[in-house]
This record gives sequence, structure tokens and C-alpha cells, in this order.
Amino acid sequence: MYVFLIGSIIVATGVLFGALIGYFGVQKIFKEEMATKKAIAESHLNEAKDSAERLKREKLTEAKEEALKLRQEVDKEVKERRVELQRAERRLEQKEENLDKKLDRVSQKEEEVKQKQEDLNLRVIEVDRLKNQQVEKLETIAKMTQQEAQDVLLKKTEEEAQYVIGMRIKELEEKAKRESERKARDIIITAIQRTSTEHAQDATVSVVPLPSDEMKGRIIGREGRNIRAFETLTGVDLIVDDTPEAVTLSSFDPVRREIARLSLERLIIDGRIHPARIEELIDKATRDVEEQIIEAGESAILETGIKNLNGELLRLLGCLKFRFSYGQNMLAHSLEVAHLSGIIAAELGVDEELAKRSGLLHDIGKAVDHQVEGSHAAIGAELVRRYGEKADVISAIASHHENIEQTSINDVIVAAADAISASRPGARRESVDAYVKRLEKLEEVAQSFPNVSKAYAIQAGREVRVVINPINTDDGIVDKLAYDIARKIEEEMKYPGQIKITVSREVRATEYAK
Repeated sequence: MYVFLIGSIIVATGVLFGALIGYFGVQKIFKEEMATKKAIAESHLNEAKDSAERLKREKLTEAKEEALKLRQEVDKEVKERRVELQRAERRLEQKEENLDKKLDRVSQKEEEVKQKQEDLNLRVIEVDRLKNQQVEKLETIAKMTQQEAQDVLLKKTEEEAQYVIGMRIKELEEKAKRESERKARDIIITAIQRTSTEHAQDATVSVVPLPSDEMKGRIIGREGRNIRAFETLTGVDLIVDDTPEAVTLSSFDPVRREIARLSLERLIIDGRIHPARIEELIDKATRDVEEQIIEAGESAILETGIKNLNGELLRLLGCLKFRFSYGQNMLAHSLEVAHLSGIIAAELGVDEELAKRSGLLHDIGKAVDHQVEGSHAAIGAELVRRYGEKADVISAIASHHENIEQTSINDVIVAAADAISASRPGARRESVDAYVKRLEKLEEVAQSFPNVSKAYAIQAGREVRVVINPINTDDGIVDKLAYDIARKIEEEMKYPGQIKITVSREVRATEYAK
């Protein structure tokens, strides 16, 4: 037992001693490895330091070289700038020297001019003195003053110029006729041939026939209540006079007159004439006439191809169906002017649609001219301006009677088409009094010129024959006088179409054999 225990202790002691020897061996090995790794690390560190130092020296060297290079470039640029600046300074100095020289020369020239001006003033004074002396001598020799001599010279010059002016006017007119008359004639003839229109109709119907004179009493009614109701509701005067089997309607408003005519005819056919029935038929006639107005306006724009027309302008256009002027229906006239304007515009190569639109609306003011003060041209221009029409259309409407200046070819086309429509044979009717007054006015204008012996208006006022005194005039004044008479007629008179002025100068000798 003791032996086993002692053996165990010996074994344990051996194991412990072996472990100690192993531990110290491992420690020695570990320390040797650590020393080796430390030596290697120090070697790498030294190599890194050497590499960094070498790289630093290289970078410093490169930086110094780059800095030196930049400095050389800057020095070079500064040197070049300095040289350029010196050159600019030299050029500026040269320019200043040249400018000083020029200023010296200008000053010298100013002195010379001043001296010459003084010499010129002295010469002018001397010339004026000599001129006055010569004028005085001439006045003494001629026995007349300078003003009297000027008057004589001007008078003689005017007399001589009359002949020259007359011949020149004749030459220019003949040249203008040769160049424009053929083309204008072709265009107008083409436009008229392509437009077919009826002769002037009767004036607005204002007489309503009755089946018998007994109907007049029924229309008047007891104590006049029927006629009062009729006039109040229609705004039209109903005239019952001695005219057999007829009554007359009177109103400045053509639409109201048409409503009254239609209502009265229906009342006569119906036979029940009393205020309630009158009001009922007038309301129905108003609706019917309004439909006719809209239909007439729509038919007009369909016939002419006009687009985008304002609704109120369409209605006013339809109202022209019941408006007449000198027996000519205004809607038919407007359609004719629209077609003529379109044809003329097409022949001239300008805007055909604009010309048609302007021609159709040119008399739109006549639809309301009984309600608004002013000429129908001005009223119409204001109406279409209010409803958004173009400036060209407004200008054509305002100027178609030359109340204002025509500024475009469209204005001239519409005015020409209006004149053609109004002056063609059968277009309008004119009262005898107005016709006679127009002829008398033509003769009066022609006879207002000096040296005119007689003046005769012939061919229904489309030509004026003027006879001048042959003793106090010469042939040269004939053309000038015809030109002056034509211009005065244009300024003072209104007339359809054109008027031909013929001036005659002739010497007649009469002797009798006995």
C-alpha cells in the first residue's frame, strides 16, 4: 500500500515536472517566434518609411518642377502682356498726336471758314446794294414798280400756263383711259352679265284693298275702339279716307308696316273685328313676320356663301326684305352688290369672300336708320363693329358713299358695286321733282364758271354739254374747264353712275344775202 502510494507520488511528480519543462519550452519557443515576427515587422516598417521618404522626395521634386514651369509660363505671359501694353500705349500716343494735329487743322479750317463767311457777308451786302440800285434803275426805265412787274409777269405766266395745263390734263386723261378703260369695262361688263336682277319694284305696299266701303266702318269700330286698338298695338297709322274700297297704312318702320298689313288683311278675311281678335291676329302676324325675317336672312347668307354671321346681323339683314329705296328692295340690292363685289374681286385677284361679305352688309344700317340718327353708312359701320366684324368690312361699309376716305381696294370694290347696282337701267325710281332739281343743279354748277355761255343737262342727267365764249378763251382752256366742272360736280352733288362733261368752243359766222 505504501509502495503504491509512493509510486503514485513519484509518477505525479514526474508528470508535473514534465509539464513544467513543456511549459517553459513552449514559452521559449513563443518568445523566439515573437522576436522573429517583431524583427520582420520592424524590417517592413523600415522599408515603408524608406519608400515613403523616397516618394515624398519624388513628389517634392515634381512639385518644384511644376511650380517652376508655372512660374516660367506666368513670367512669359506677363512679359507678353507688358509688351502688348507698351504697343497699345504707343498706338494711343500716336492717335493722340494725330488727333491733336486734326484738331489743329479743324481750328485752322474754322478760322478760314469764319473769314470766308465774313467776306461772303460783305459781298452779300454789296450785292444787295447793287441789286437795289439796278431795281431802282429798272423801275425808272420801265415806269413801274417791282410788284407791278411781278403781277404782270404772273398774269402772263398764268395765261400761258392755262394752255399747257389743259393740254397736259388732256394727255394724262387719254393715257389713263387707254390703260384703265378697257380693263374696267371688261370687269364691269363681266360682273353685270353674271348678275341677273329684276327691275325696281313698287314702293312699300301701304294700301290695303277692302271688299266694300262697309268694311271701313267695321275697321273703325264703335266710337273708334277698333282703329285705336289696331294703331296702338302695331305702332302704325291707319288712314281711312275717301279712297274707295281701300285704306292706307303709314309708318316709317317697314317691319311694323308689314305686320300691320298682314294683320289687317287677315282681319278682313276673318270678319271678326274687335280688340281681342285684333290683338290675337297681330301677335300671330308678328311671329310670322319674324320667321320671314330669319328665313330671308338665312337665304341671303346661303345664296352668297357667307359664314359665321352674328345672329342679330342676320336678323337685321332679313329686315331689309321690307325696306325699299327709290323703289329698289334693299335685300335684293344687298345681294346684288354682294355678287357684283365678289365677281369684281375675283377679276382683280383679291379676297372674294371679304368683298362679298362687305357687299352684303354695306346697307345694313338702313334696317334701323328710322330709329337711329345719322347716315345709314355710319350706322351700319357702328352695328357691324359692335357685333365683331373685321376692320376691312367696317371700312367698306363706312366709305361706300365716300363719306370718309376709302383706304383699301375692298372699299373701292364695294362702292363700285353699289354704284352699278343703283345706277343700272331699271334699278331705281326717282321722283319727278328730284329729277328736275338734279338737272337744274348740274346746269347751275356748269354755268358757275367764267366764260361759260350755256350749259345743257341731257340724257337724263348723265351728260352735260357746256358751250364757252370763243372770244375770251382759246382751245387750251377747254380741257382744263371740263376737268374743273367734273371735280366740282363730284364735290357738290350726289348722283348714280357717272356724268360725262363735254365742253365746246366754236366760232360761228352768220351773214345774210339780200
